[in-house]
Amino acid sequence: MDDANLSGWGPALLSTDPEVMASYSRDQSRFTEHAMPVAVLAPRSTEEVAEVLREAARRGLAVVTRGAGTGLSGGANAQRGSILLSTHRLDSIVSIDPDEQVAVVQPGVITGHLRAAVLEHGLFYPPDPGSVDSCTIGGNGATNARGLCCGQYGGTPDFVRGLEGGLADGSVMRTGRRTAKGVAGYDLTSLLVGSEGTLGVITEITVRLVPRPAPPTTMLATFGTLAAAGTAVQQLTRAGTRLSLLEIMDRTTLSAIESMSPLGFDTGTAAILLAQSDDPDSASQVTLAADLCRASGAEDVAVSDDGREGDLLLQARRLALPALERLGDWLLDDVCVPRSRIVDLITSVEDIAAREGLVIGVFGHAGDGNMHPTIIYDEGRPDRRVAALRAFDQITARALELGGTITGEHGVGALKRGWLGTELDASAVRAHRLVKQAFDPRDVLNPGIAIPGP
Repeated sequence: MDDANLSGWGPALLSTDPEVMASYSRDQSRFTEHAMPVAVLAPRSTEEVAEVLREAARRGLAVVTRGAGTGLSGGANAQRGSILLSTHRLDSIVSIDPDEQVAVVQPGVITGHLRAAVLEHGLFYPPDPGSVDSCTIGGNGATNARGLCCGQYGGTPDFVRGLEGGLADGSVMRTGRRTAKGVAGYDLTSLLVGSEGTLGVITEITVRLVPRPAPPTTMLATFGTLAAAGTAVQQLTRAGTRLSLLEIMDRTTLSAIESMSPLGFDTGTAAILLAQSDDPDSASQVTLAADLCRASGAEDVAVSDDGREGDLLLQARRLALPALERLGDWLLDDVCVPRSRIVDLITSVEDIAAREGLVIGVFGHAGDGNMHPTIIYDEGRPDRRVAALRAFDQITARALELGGTITGEHGVGALKRGWLGTELDASAVRAHRLVKQAFDPRDVLNPGIAIPGP
């Protein structure tokens, strides 16, 4: 962009330097395209966001919104002829209201920072994505992010009460409210949450908080067979155990974690279940969970109320993806199946890995069936790249066959845009297009993302 065209962006202009723009041009996804944007804009206020949107509309430029770039579906990848709107300067916690148990935040606030801030008021913000210390609230809202604690508490959409955002024409809209109840008008908040930047640019979010929970009690159970682990998940669900977290990791993932950070895991075990309860009666809840795991065939079960031990085990779970990444190039899937079909999915993944000659580790949220098969391959070998993509498609198809969904929390983005029409019927896809057209008739907000073309 030449100097004559820079003035219209005002103070929001961050850079047109190619190196800077390249660093903002993509998220963490693989197998998704990206291009150099025309410019990187970083507004500091809702008014500046609106000005950027109006100027982009005047110039006929697409607008791609980016949070921290931690996304895994290509939803924040810059496109040719687009501007990249970064929310990192919109990073204020506007208010925390202990009486009403709500917080108002700008989209660039790091999720972990919000969680820490509300703890000082005796409150808790439960959504806990794996990238909690680097992802942003705005990105969480745009993708419907969830995380480790969503089995009991729910995910981001369960905690957003209201939004403020800029629309394609530069107008500003507020949705929702601060109150615990409110049904006036269509639920536009729920429509915008999870819309992946295709309907508007989030500039402020009002989130619900809960009282700070009790210190958690933690359980680690190891299983010699996947079938036993699956039985345990079903028994824990049927018994109604109040677990704030229930995670599963397979043998491949455990071996990768142990190689990266030796913690004493038995790498010969088929799977482990990691559970926590922050219920006021957490000790009895975890004791019940431990008994059910033993009855389901667990080889070993350990329970601890030591917070440091619990944190260490939770950190091991957060190492799953970084540990698998060390094995080679990686392609992360995000599918969700009924909890009763988790073992069927993992078994199918093992079969796919053997058939394609690939290493695939599986970890995820057993509490809600959201699994993350991670395919390891060699980018330098075209045949392995093709095999990885083939495995990815087979896993996604298998999730649908098991009564699941193509994405549980990462979003459709560019990576799974071609799959949306497989999960949704033609009428539902058409409804998506009509909603998009109503909000963005010129298709300038993140075009080509999430919604399949005609």
